[in-house]
Amino acid sequence: MSQEIWINLPVKDVEKSTAFFNAIGYQATNYGHERAKLDIGQTTILLFPDATFEKFTGSTIADTSRSAEVIFSLGASSREEVDACIQKVEFAGGSIFGKPSEIDGWMYGAGFADLDGHRWNLLYMDESKMPKR
Repeated sequence: MSQEIWINLPVKDVEKSTAFFNAIGYQATNYGHERAKLDIGQTTILLFPDATFEKFTGSTIADTSRSAEVIFSLGASSREEVDACIQKVEFAGGSIFGKPSEIDGWMYGAGFADLDGHRWNLLYMDESKMPKR
């Protein structure tokens, strides 16, 4: 059995979403109005128009203005990377729901929503400061 995971994500405008993710530093490839591919590490996220996604799933998409369907957590290599990405998100039209801050003395993170309201978490973990069991 293959161990790859592909995440399918509905978006209102494939081209705008592709531009957004490229602007914040991730590799997104647009295949026209019908789909785009977003590669983050070993994970592939496929961006589909809302109507196409609804056809695949047989149900309506979540209203991200009223609820959260999932949060994608992304690792960062430093606090500075978290800060830089959040600045890019704001410039590219995303919204910040969690400003960069320290968590428990060994993590540093922030949260943002993309153009479609999908929630993302950036997290840097300083393992040298991680509590020992």
